[in-house]
Amino acid sequence: MSDKINDPYINVFYDAILSLKTRKECEKFFDDICTIAEIKSLVQRMQVAVLLNEGKTYSEITGEANVSTATISRVNRCLEYGSDGYKTVLSRISTNINDDEVEK
Repeated sequence: MSDKINDPYINVFYDAILSLKTRKECEKFFDDICTIAEIKSLVQRMQVAVLLNEGKTYSEITGEANVSTATISRVNRCLEYGSDGYKTVLSRISTNINDDEVEK
């Protein structure tokens, strides 16, 4: 991605994210740096990635996540042919939405 964005501050941004240690810190940072709409968009893409990873169909995902097939297709293309960013995080995180271990 760094090659795609010609900006010397891209690594500062990535380093800022990597410096976050808790969910609360992450929440505070993204609250400051993104609008609610931007956060919702990112969350929606992650939800689609989780559902695709679980083997759900486009029809099931549009119903569950309330997203367009274009969004699903975009995320699916990244899962299939992208830089493996989604695959990396999906292999490392719990995708159980009932996980209540939210740090205060």
